[in-house]
Amino acid sequence: MGFFTNAVKTTILLALLTALVLWIGNLLGGTSGLIVAFVFVIIMNFVMFWWSHKIVLWMYKAKELPQGHRARRLVREVSSKAGLPMPKVYIIESATPNAFATGPTPKRAAVAVTNSILDLLDDEELKGVLAHELSHIRNRDTLIQTIAAVMAGVISYVATMARWGAMFGGMGGDDDRGNNLLELLVLGILAPLIALLLQLALSRTREYFADESAAKLLHNGKGLSSALKKLEKANAARPFKRGEGNPSTAPLFIVNPFRGSFIFELFSTHPSINKRTGKLDSMKF
Repeated sequence: MGFFTNAVKTTILLALLTALVLWIGNLLGGTSGLIVAFVFVIIMNFVMFWWSHKIVLWMYKAKELPQGHRARRLVREVSSKAGLPMPKVYIIESATPNAFATGPTPKRAAVAVTNSILDLLDDEELKGVLAHELSHIRNRDTLIQTIAAVMAGVISYVATMARWGAMFGGMGGDDDRGNNLLELLVLGILAPLIALLLQLALSRTREYFADESAAKLLHNGKGLSSALKKLEKANAARPFKRGEGNPSTAPLFIVNPFRGSFIFELFSTHPSINKRTGKLDSMKF
């Protein structure tokens, strides 16, 4: 779970995305498409490494909180205990109570909360949630989580490109058109599965580890346990509406704000709340 492990995983994820984009570029435009895709992927990798967290905050129309706000006060308190620089704190207007952390390094990290989570949780519960998110920052999870979220969105877009390319017969030479059509169809089908596997690459053990780190930091697991129970119930009753959020960002949140089919739940990157709260409630301090 250390910095070196996450750095290796980040490199692998970026390499996989590079290969995927180059492949689709070659299928759609042959040699010229490959060159365009190569330039695009260099720019995209640079942008994702340094600005993927800003992209996610922009996606959710997050606004930085002013000084003196309750959430900023609690983040400052918890970050001080964790020995971390004070991150920027953002609020997202949503009736779905949730929170996430993002940022490439602890010095450039940010914590975002929805306005409804502030109404739902008391200070002890909210500190538990914030300690969980700050643990992700301290454990260097946020970079790989954010890059993977953005990558999953890009892969979904690539799948759409592949399907359109297959519908219009591809853009390669006549000799390769039959092969291109078949490859585009395969890619259009496989790309969403690749996105799913990418989400599953963010091991559920990371959430357990952040829960444990948060409880140890506060010398108390009851606040976070109580918060998780409330958040699970509230997010099940009022998940993100269609168009309100992007499912590719689900691993960023402390609980899954999206709800779908049984298969969607089965392959969720989040462990069950019962297992998480059970571990927290059994911890001794």
